[in-house]
Amino acid sequence: MSTTLTPILTKFWDDPQSWTLETYEKNEGYQALKKALGMKPADLVQMTKDSGLRGRGGAGFPTGMKWGFLPPPDGGPRYLVVNADESEPGTCKDIPLMMAAPQFLIEGCVITSYAIGCNHAFIYLRGEVVHVYRRLLRAVEEAYAAGHLGKNIHGSGFDLDITVHAGAGAYICGEETALLDSLEGRRGQPRLKPPFPAVAGLYARPTVVNNVESIASVPPILLHGADWFSGMGTEKSQGFGIFSLSGHVKRPGQYEAPLGITLRELLDMAGGMRDPNKKLKFWTPGGSSTPLFTDEHLDTPLDFESVAAAGSMLGTRALQIFDETTCVVRAVDRWTDFYKHESCGKCTPCREGTWWLKQILGRLEHGMGSEEDLEKLLDICDNILGRSFCALGDGATSPITSSIQYFREEYLAHLTHGGCPFDPRDSTLFAKDAVSA
Repeated sequence: MSTTLTPILTKFWDDPQSWTLETYEKNEGYQALKKALGMKPADLVQMTKDSGLRGRGGAGFPTGMKWGFLPPPDGGPRYLVVNADESEPGTCKDIPLMMAAPQFLIEGCVITSYAIGCNHAFIYLRGEVVHVYRRLLRAVEEAYAAGHLGKNIHGSGFDLDITVHAGAGAYICGEETALLDSLEGRRGQPRLKPPFPAVAGLYARPTVVNNVESIASVPPILLHGADWFSGMGTEKSQGFGIFSLSGHVKRPGQYEAPLGITLRELLDMAGGMRDPNKKLKFWTPGGSSTPLFTDEHLDTPLDFESVAAAGSMLGTRALQIFDETTCVVRAVDRWTDFYKHESCGKCTPCREGTWWLKQILGRLEHGMGSEEDLEKLLDICDNILGRSFCALGDGATSPITSSIQYFREEYLAHLTHGGCPFDPRDSTLFAKDAVSA
């Protein structure tokens, strides 16, 4: 276990001009690209496999293996698409990374594109974050001007163009095939697989879709070696990651640390709970679509295997911390609101199921309904889980089933109390008399 941070992608975020090409080049920027252009593409793919880098967007699929799925070149185009549609509630790592140090992503795009034989890469950005969109466009301009993008990059004969595309702000477009449909100008809805994007992705051509943090991690790995990266983290979850702490914590923010660190260690670094007199009640290890954890999971190593063995998912490492002033029923009700709203409507289990989950949860939160409603919630969740077209439906069930598992008595207290026994103002930062319920 490590109790120290590993500032690599976050190393110079506090520099006054951290987002500029000049600052990036002072911090080993584009040295990895020059090294990559002297290597064989197949060796770059193998290096990524050897490093143990796994997708940082939630699923944790081995990145090098994904690149290796592309069929042999057939003379036609192939694409790299970066999933920058960060929209999981509580997740805040890709957007600050693109805001503070966008050149990490751009250099990663060039190296990855060279490795997979791509000459046109796309960055699909969440459209609401206009400030990040502008910063990313400027960073791409700087990279073109410096010769890191365009024709015959650094005399290597390799060409690459990057297009930054702003989406319209749909949570479903974080799902890779819905993202591809949106990028092609269609309504963002998940596609049936197979064919997988590696065979028929963007414009029906072989495509690699990777998360921002996954691609941004490639330049440091190439520069310092696969062994350097795999030396951090755990045996099966190698390397470092950005952990986003929010909620009832003294110093919320991004903490870059080796995988396998525990919430107890991260909380110590973050100054502990916001109110030291209030106990940790529940938290999410990977955003609101992962099953909840409680204070009994404080020492669970935050790596893919350990979190899964404890009954949740590491996901996007969005650690939302809630103390005992928070009503778990209210929190789950609000999350379910979100999933109901963001369901694309393509499949019946998710479209209809999330609507009914919201109706029942809303009733329970206001002290109406009966104990039988808890069984009905679990029954609906069971009919959504594994039966919906994509993972949105599965994610919508996670906070509900886990909260009933750990906090069944709190649901029942709403019924005996005739409403929510918590005052929602207690969990806010504001003075109680300044906020109306």
